[in-house]
Amino acid sequence: MNTSVSATATARYEAGQIIVYLSSGVEFRFPVAPNPRLAAGTPRQLNHIEISPYGLHWPDLDEDLSFRGLLAGDFGQSDAPGVKAPTALARRASPAAR
Repeated sequence: MNTSVSATATARYEAGQIIVYLSSGVEFRFPVAPNPRLAAGTPRQLNHIEISPYGLHWPDLDEDLSFRGLLAGDFGQSDAPGVKAPTALARRASPAAR
C-alpha cells in the first residue's frame, strides 16, 4: 500500500501535539510524548517540520514519520515497545458550514 498525500499539507506544533492540516479540510493530530526524539525537542525544533508527499521530517531532531504510520497510530520510536497512543482524526468545518 502506498500512502502519499497529494493535497497540500501544513503542520505545526502546539500544546504537546503535532497538528497536520490537509487542503481537503482533513486535520489530524498526534502527541509528541510517545516519541523520545520529539519529546526531547524544543517548541522551535518541533515547529521546524518539512513535509513530503509521504510524511513529516524534523531536520533538527533527525526524525521522520510516515503518514501511513501516523494514521495507523504509530508515532515512531517509543520507550514502551508495543504501546500505541490513540490517533485523533477530525474534519474541519468548511467556511460555508460555519
